[in-house]
Amino acid sequence: MQNASTPVESIRQMLRRVLRDGNMRQILSNWKWILSFTRRHWIGVVILTLFGVISSSLNLAAAVITKNLIASIISLDMDRLLPMTVLMILSAAMSVLFQSISSRYSARLSTAMHQHIQKYTFDRLVHGDWMSVRRYSSGDLLNRFGTDIGNIAGCAMTFLPNVIVQLFTVLITLGAILFYDPIMALICLISTPVLFLASRSLLRRQHTYNRKLREVSSGMMSFQSETFRNIDTLKGFGIEDAVSGQLDDWQDRNRDMILEHNSFTIRTGALLTTLSTLVQYTAIAYCIWRLWQGQMILDTMTFFLQQRGTLQGAFSGLVNQIPRLLGGSVAAERIRELSDLPQDPQPTDEIPTPWCHIRLDHVCAAYEDGVRVLEDISLTAGPGEIIALVGPSGEGKTTLLRLLLGLMQPTGGVMELRDARGTVHTLGSQTRRYFSYVPQGNTLLAGTIAENLRLVNPNASDEEIIAALEGACAWDFVSQMPGTIHAQLGEGGMGLSEGQAQRIAIARALMRKAPAMLLDEITSALDMDTEQKVLHYLMNLGVTCIVSTHRPSVLSMCTRAYRIEDGHIAQLTDEEIRTLTEAM
Repeated sequence: MQNASTPVESIRQMLRRVLRDGNMRQILSNWKWILSFTRRHWIGVVILTLFGVISSSLNLAAAVITKNLIASIISLDMDRLLPMTVLMILSAAMSVLFQSISSRYSARLSTAMHQHIQKYTFDRLVHGDWMSVRRYSSGDLLNRFGTDIGNIAGCAMTFLPNVIVQLFTVLITLGAILFYDPIMALICLISTPVLFLASRSLLRRQHTYNRKLREVSSGMMSFQSETFRNIDTLKGFGIEDAVSGQLDDWQDRNRDMILEHNSFTIRTGALLTTLSTLVQYTAIAYCIWRLWQGQMILDTMTFFLQQRGTLQGAFSGLVNQIPRLLGGSVAAERIRELSDLPQDPQPTDEIPTPWCHIRLDHVCAAYEDGVRVLEDISLTAGPGEIIALVGPSGEGKTTLLRLLLGLMQPTGGVMELRDARGTVHTLGSQTRRYFSYVPQGNTLLAGTIAENLRLVNPNASDEEIIAALEGACAWDFVSQMPGTIHAQLGEGGMGLSEGQAQRIAIARALMRKAPAMLLDEITSALDMDTEQKVLHYLMNLGVTCIVSTHRPSVLSMCTRAYRIEDGHIAQLTDEEIRTLTEAM
């Protein structure tokens, strides 16, 4: 039979396996990233560590004072009794004071650390490449942004202080026990294998459990987010019970994973408790034997047992850092996926000029699957022109607008924007501020009407807001609302009809005062009279306007119209436009 390996040898084998698989390198890389946030708050982390060291020292001092106090009582030494009592009270008060200060300071530092990491991740996410960001569901992003960042902030703030304080506690406690009785110190050191055994078990499986739990939690949050966002559709189809059944499935998966992890934790905890209890009983037996032999008095026995518990607690504290080490690594890995997303190039030139001319020449585009959506697209659009894009749904009209906004990059061809100074820019994220955009659907946010419009122009006056609403034919109903431009809207513009929400979205685009306007199927929510008024207003502004539409009535007001079908584009003749318009 093969001999069982020692705990140390088992750890060595496990570490070799981890290094071979690359997991340890990944864990170290993730923690290097976590600790990069600690550098900005290093003074606070040092202070927090000092608080822990002082608190641990006070606890040891209180134990020594208690030992002397018990000795004074046993020996009826009244001269030492009063000073020891005063010292015990002072040490207890100082310990409570330092714990209170440490808790308050920890809360302040934790908040600052959390906000720092949250702001960094948020900025990386909102400036990330659109094609890369869209791979993540909203629920997954919310889960990472909430749970994972909170985990990272806690690790970045407390991991090093906890390890240092626990090691310091082990050393001073072991030193105090060694001072009084070397054999007792040796018995207490039996607790050391507990750390090795826990490390072996935890490092092998905890990382996997943490990642699986995060993935299930993200999936469940995505499901809930989509359900609440589309509650009217679900009720309209009468499928509430079916959706409730899907929640049951998610809960079953979540429950199974939690219980599996709980079972693993219970087994590990039982092993640790058993070993700890054996060490504790051994220490008690040794103390009773020494006491029976007259080689130890009660105060020393009390001190030993108390400090053995402190030493075991410090070892347990070090063991508990292992799950935090791995949990922090998993959280960091998930957040690093977001922070490492490709970033949009940012504009470096000055404010856009009042007008611009757009030219696309033989442009091709494809999504991540490699299948081309647009093929050989050429068109032009200039100041004061309204260019219409028509064609069946799903044929590339929205994709073309995304190309103009720099949300995705062309796979071929030339995309240029020429400003009023004659400067030619390659279209991309750096030219995005030349455009105002009105996407399909209701894109208003919770807040007042004024707050929605000031998103694109924070310094806009109330008069400018009203003027934009008038241009979008929205002031007629906004003026009748309680609070007018300060009327409160619910999430997604709740409280407005689809047409009203669309007109406010147009007003928001007008507030940007950009030289080019992109309108994606926005006239479908407007009546024909409002549609014509809005387009006439845009023509009078002299902006370059590109509108995708299914409504033939728009064509009669357009400078040119292009049909996009099967990913190809063709300019419509006057006869084709007249035929489509008359057929409405």
